Amino acid sequence: MMTENKKRTFEIIKRLKKEYPDAHCELTYASAFELLVATILSAQCTDERVNVVTATLFRKYRSPQDYLKVAQEELELDIRPTGFFRNKAKSIQGASRKIIENFGGDIPQTMEELLTLNGVARKTANVVLGNAFGIASGVVVDTHVSRVSHRLGLTENVAPEKIEKDLTVLVPQKDWILFPHLLIAQGRKICQARKPKCEICVLESICPKIGVIPNDR
Repeated sequence: MMTENKKRTFEIIKRLKKEYPDAHCELTYASAFELLVATILSAQCTDERVNVVTATLFRKYRSPQDYLKVAQEELELDIRPTGFFRNKAKSIQGASRKIIENFGGDIPQTMEELLTLNGVARKTANVVLGNAFGIASGVVVDTHVSRVSHRLGLTENVAPEKIEKDLTVLVPQKDWILFPHLLIAQGRKICQARKPKCEICVLESICPKIGVIPNDR
C-alpha cells in the first residue's frame, strides 16, 4: 500500500518536472572521466566556478595519464580557484593512478568500484554513474537536496547516506537520476537557505515548510 508521503513525493516530482523541464547536471564535461574530475572539484565550490576552471583544465589534461605527468604542485595551481586545491589535486592524481592501474584506464561503472577511487564518496559516484552512464544507483545528495528534502519532510536525517536511503524509498528508481537535479534547481531559484520564496513556490500547498522560520520568508 502506498503511503501518504510517497503519494506526496510523486506529486512533488510531477510539479517540479513541469517547473524545470530542462533540469540537468550543470557541470561541463565531455566524458565520464571529465565528469569525475569536475565533481571532485565541485566540493565546496559552485558549478559555475568549476566550469570556468575546467574550460582550461580539460584542454591541458585529456586523460588520467596526463594528470600524472605533472607535479602535484602544478595541478594545485591549475585548480586553485575551486578551493581546497591541495586535497583535490591529491584526490585527482590518486584516482587517475587507480583508474590506470586497476581499471585499464577506463572509468568503472559500478558503485563498489568507483568508491575505491581517491576522493570519491557516494555523491560523486552517483553523479558519474547517473549522468555519464545513465545508471540509477542511488540519489545524489548535496546541500540543496538535503535542505529541500528536509523542508519537504522527505527525511529527518542529517547524514547524506541516510538521506539518500530515505529518498530511494520514496522516489521511483526511474527518477533517481533526475530528482536531485529538480531539487537543486528548486533550491537555487526558490527554496534558498535564507529567505525561501514560499509565496511563489509550486510546492507551497503540499510543503510542511519544516525548519522554515516565518521571519525568513
